[in-house]
Amino acid sequence: MDNKSENKPLHVFMLGFRGFPGVQGGVETHVEHICPILASHGCRVTVAMRAPYVPEGLASKWRGVRIIKLWSPHSRGLEAILHTFIGILYAGFLRPDVVHLQAIGPALMTPIARLLGLRVVVTHHGPDYDRQKWGPFAKFVLQMGERFGMRWSQARIVISKTIANMVFHKHGKEADLIPNGVVLPELDDAQETLDDYDLEPGKYVLIVSRLVPEKRHDDLIEAFAGAGLEGYKLVIVGSSDHPDDYSRRIERMGNEIPGVVMTGFQSGEALRQLFSNAGLFVLPSSHEGLPIALLEALSYGLPVVASDIPANLEVELPEHRYFPLGDIEQLRNRIVEALGVEWTMKDRESTREEVSAKYDWQEISRKTLEVYRRVVNRKHN
Repeated sequence: MDNKSENKPLHVFMLGFRGFPGVQGGVETHVEHICPILASHGCRVTVAMRAPYVPEGLASKWRGVRIIKLWSPHSRGLEAILHTFIGILYAGFLRPDVVHLQAIGPALMTPIARLLGLRVVVTHHGPDYDRQKWGPFAKFVLQMGERFGMRWSQARIVISKTIANMVFHKHGKEADLIPNGVVLPELDDAQETLDDYDLEPGKYVLIVSRLVPEKRHDDLIEAFAGAGLEGYKLVIVGSSDHPDDYSRRIERMGNEIPGVVMTGFQSGEALRQLFSNAGLFVLPSSHEGLPIALLEALSYGLPVVASDIPANLEVELPEHRYFPLGDIEQLRNRIVEALGVEWTMKDRESTREEVSAKYDWQEISRKTLEVYRRVVNRKHN
């Protein structure tokens, strides 16, 4: 292949996520950041979004990215698979240079994409079959998605060393390690959102996540309730895409336990204010790929406490910032200890600098583009 063809703009078709901008979820945040950067590097980026999640009024092009809205049911068990199937058929007519599937559920469609003669890259964001919300059949389907995606795609991307090791040992395949990233935000001293929820700067513990079982909000609520933190509140930011018994239980606990504030899903300026003014960020989850919310908290310079699962350990916090998963007493102790230590502006700025250097979206997008070019330039696909 000559130099001219090697350097031509690539047409990338990406699917396997709900939508963006401002749609909650780690995969959604990941693609929201890399797609415009890929477009700025000369890629023709087309994304297929699930119709129920497309923000109202979103144009057909956003920051250089072409938006295709495709039908999907608003159903937790079916929307990803059906939407991806429709998207792959659409890609068969579109004929992009690369189809990029996000997550192992959508990766179930990898063999169909290959049969249509498409080049496929799959990003493994984590073993979703370990999530508590799925039943036996759904777990089996997700395991098959992982198997098909890792073994049938022309290239595999993983977001953590833990996932890379798992893919190699389970499927005998090497993968490109390209993590999630952060944008170093401007700290926001505005307090309109705090006033809305009767919050004081520095006097609340924060968690930002969807209301799903693996985030273990109930552990955090119990730990907070037992900590006796006078003057502090616990702020839970997030909602459930598909309300269920777990999300309803968390909302009930939030309403019944003093000091717990449920804000629902927040984005933009409101979320910036909540991050900027928090006293502590906590992530007690049992399952993560590489937690974007934790990286975002660090990008705001916040002190953090997290469960000791492999994905959180990869962020390499100080040892005393971790607690054993599910150990509510230790979680309570870590929260009390963290809030008892003065967190200076110097601490905050050094935290921001470290996370910004390590998890840069520009570098992440550049490495992703390298994977695309390697797949396209390979003689035998």
